[in-house]
Amino acid sequence: MKTITLTFLALAFFVTSCNSGENSPQQRYSSEVKTELMTLRLDTLATGLENPWGMAFLPDGKILITERPGRLRILANGQLLSGSVAGVPEVVASGQGGLLDIVLHPDFNNNQFIYFTYSAKTGRETSTGLARGVWKNNALTDVRVLFKASPTSSAGHHFGSRIVFDRQGYVFFSVGERGVKEDAQLLNKHSGKIIRLNEDGTIPADNPFVGVSGALPEIWSYGHRNPQGLIIDDNGVIWEHEHGPQGGDELNVIEKGKNYGWPKATYGIDYDGSVISKDTALPGITGPFYYWTPSIAPCGMTMVKGDAFKRWEGNILVGALSHQHLQRLVIQDGKVVKTEKILDGFARFRDVRVGPDGMIYALTENPGMLIRLQPL
Repeated sequence: MKTITLTFLALAFFVTSCNSGENSPQQRYSSEVKTELMTLRLDTLATGLENPWGMAFLPDGKILITERPGRLRILANGQLLSGSVAGVPEVVASGQGGLLDIVLHPDFNNNQFIYFTYSAKTGRETSTGLARGVWKNNALTDVRVLFKASPTSSAGHHFGSRIVFDRQGYVFFSVGERGVKEDAQLLNKHSGKIIRLNEDGTIPADNPFVGVSGALPEIWSYGHRNPQGLIIDDNGVIWEHEHGPQGGDELNVIEKGKNYGWPKATYGIDYDGSVISKDTALPGITGPFYYWTPSIAPCGMTMVKGDAFKRWEGNILVGALSHQHLQRLVIQDGKVVKTEKILDGFARFRDVRVGPDGMIYALTENPGMLIRLQPL
């Protein structure tokens, strides 16, 4: 109990002292965090962030952080630099929309490509967009929009969106259904789908719906609600998680061409208490690997690997927004056999990743921070 108390005292001090400029020494703090298998040290690396959403680690040690209002920030030499990176295209920062995820191309050292998703404007409406820029002199240059989801919408929610590359160099990213449930089942719309593209935005010839009448060829899987977690493990398995309504958040194993059920089958109910579907499983629908009821509002995900966290090897870490914790999922024999809440009540966790140094990094909002966890 003493350890948790110290952590929250430090957090309270941070809330009263932070601002949106560069970090000052008194805004940094460390504390101990007890977990079931180990004790961790929590270090704050950046404070004063505004709705941070995604992060990427540059080979030179810098960390790029997206802020949903449309800014790309740099953490360098332990300091959050003032100002924002030039070259980000127009972002419609409304509702849940804005600048979202960010990843480096697998061959970044040679091509300097950075990919990011955002709420892209088309007329008076928006959709989830994927863009690529070249990193040069701490700025994005030669930015190309590779994809914009259709249809566009005036809704301010359910954009998705996470990005991941597989070993073959294909880029996968998630698109939410923008609050129109039925669109997740329609193959002539990108809403509620996992999309797969070549690195240049063209469509792979072996995508499951290439040549299928009435279907969009970019689609890899469908029947998703609002996917905000997407990773590929060392075996090439694609893991995705998505927000349910009231209850029914899902962790899924994504396979080519599969239907994941929303809204035909769900473990959740609508926000007014009404039934969305009486079915939790149906023929032809791939059910969740795991689900949360009540909802934790999952956002961000990583699979733990490396010597530093050997006792967590192969565990999945998920950020929780509504329940404000990191959740560790232990997977054995094809199922989740145990979960643990870490930093329960600390903040809204928006993203979590294992960094190149093997440490665990997480972004929180309200307050907006980048933290690092390492074993003691």
